Amino acid sequence: MGSPKHTEVSVARQSPQRPDADEPELDDTTEPEEAETDDPSVVVDRSLWDEVGIDPVEIALPAGTGFTLRAYRPAGELTPTDVTERDQDDPFLARRQVLEEEDEDDETVVILDEELAEEFAESDEDAKRRRETADSDEDADSEEEAAEEADDEEVPVFLTHRGRLLLFKTPESLVSFIRSGAPNDLSQLDSWQELSERVEPAHIAPLDEDTYELDLVVENLRGGHDTWDPTLLIEAGEVARDLSYALRLPAVLDMLSAGSSLDDLDEALRATVNGGIGAFRGRRRLKKIGAQTASLGWRTIVGKISAVVDWRD
Repeated sequence: MGSPKHTEVSVARQSPQRPDADEPELDDTTEPEEAETDDPSVVVDRSLWDEVGIDPVEIALPAGTGFTLRAYRPAGELTPTDVTERDQDDPFLARRQVLEEEDEDDETVVILDEELAEEFAESDEDAKRRRETADSDEDADSEEEAAEEADDEEVPVFLTHRGRLLLFKTPESLVSFIRSGAPNDLSQLDSWQELSERVEPAHIAPLDEDTYELDLVVENLRGGHDTWDPTLLIEAGEVARDLSYALRLPAVLDMLSAGSSLDDLDEALRATVNGGIGAFRGRRRLKKIGAQTASLGWRTIVGKISAVVDWRD
C-alpha cells in the first residue's frame, strides 16, 4: 500500500538587488505587486493541511474529475467504513454471498459404519487436543504480536460514507460539504473539527503527487510497451491500493497484491525509473508482460472503483 506522503513546500527567496544609479529609487512605502505564477505551491498556504494531517486529492475517472480528501492514521485508531448498505445494493455480490453460505451449509460428511464413525471422531478429537496443547502458547504470542503491528500500521482513510467515495467536482462544493457537518468517515479524526472551521476553497489545491489520472491508465497500457508512462501507472497503482483498502474492495486488493501480474508490472516500472542496472532489468521484465492482460486488469480495477463513487456537484 502506498505510504503517507509528507511534502514541504518552500519558495526560494531572491537576493535583493541594488538599484542602478541612473534609475530613480522606489518609494519605500510602495507595496510590491503580487507575483503571478502557475505554480500553486507559491500562492497556496499548505500549513492547514500540515496541521490537520489531511490532504486534498484530485482523481480523474472515466466519468469525470473530482476532489476528495485523504489521511493516514494507525489502523487501531480508525473505524472502517460500513459497506453493509453498499453490498446489499450490489445484486452480484449479494448473490455470491448467498451461494457461499449455501456451500458452507452443504459441507457434511456421511459415514455409514457406526463403529468407523466413532473411531474417526475419537481420532480427530485426540489430534485436535494435541495440536491445541502444542500450539496454544505459540499461537497466542504470534497473534498478539500481529494484532499490535496491525494496529500500529498507518493506513489510508478517504472522505467516504457507507462504503462510497465522495468526489466533488469543484473546490467550493467540497468545502461546503466539509462545513455542513454531514456524516462521513473522516469526521472520526481529531483534527476534523479544526479543518471544518478553517478550510476555504483556495485550500483545495492538491499537490502533483496527490493528483491521479485513472482515466488514462487503460488507454496508455493499450498503446504497447513503448508508450507506457511509468509515472502515470505507478501513481495509479498507489491510489488504487489506498482506495481499495479504505473502501474495502478485497477483489481489487487481490489484483494488486504481491506476486500478481499487476504487481509485477508495478515493480518493473519502478525499476525502470530508478536507473542503473535495475532499469535495464526492469525494461526486460516489462517486455514479458502482456499489454492486453495488463489493460484488461486495470479496466476491471477502474470499473470497480468507479462503481463505488458518489459524485457530488
